[in-house]
Amino acid sequence: MTTLGTIGAGNIGSHVARAALDAGYTVILSNSRGPGSLTDLIADLGSGASAATVVDAASAGEMVLVAVPLKDIGSIPAEPLAGKVVIDANNYYPQRDGRIEALDTNASTTAELLQAHLPASHVVKAFNNIMANEIPTDGKPAGSEGRRALPIAGANAEAKKAVTQFLDSLGFDAVDMGPLSESWRVERDTPAYGARVTADELRALTADVDRVQQV
Repeated sequence: MTTLGTIGAGNIGSHVARAALDAGYTVILSNSRGPGSLTDLIADLGSGASAATVVDAASAGEMVLVAVPLKDIGSIPAEPLAGKVVIDANNYYPQRDGRIEALDTNASTTAELLQAHLPASHVVKAFNNIMANEIPTDGKPAGSEGRRALPIAGANAEAKKAVTQFLDSLGFDAVDMGPLSESWRVERDTPAYGARVTADELRALTADVDRVQQV
């Protein structure tokens, strides 16, 4: 994978883009306001970054990051993402997203909602438990002592392998949480949310954690 597309160019989207550019990827960013709104960001990111419409970024990206408010995932175009690995960086914030019964009752996870919207794509949860500004700064070479680990979850083994390799290239180990239904283990209000931990420490934090009601 050499080209990352982003749907969303806010804190998460822009910081993942910066880390990916530093690792040698080409990045095509998009947002709901159109490429013209990204001129300053593209200039700041520099060579290798460009702006496009959401459809064009989704079409061009070999892997696509979705980093938009959860309430807006219904507007993400499914057709250009068919067959692709889609990274879901979302968390549920009712004060921003409104109440979502499937999440309030723990009947679903945010990543499962995105997967349901993109049935032909391979959704992998990642980047949802790290502060955005730490993404381009906390990475270390493979094998480094204390290397930070980030969780992933998904249904497709090849998609998870691709995201694991992407995270490794950015300087992070990956810890597999299992299917998307288990991604709640690293969502907000869990011990792993925002934690700077190694792979072993992350496994320990997520092994015995209670699922709370969303409030």
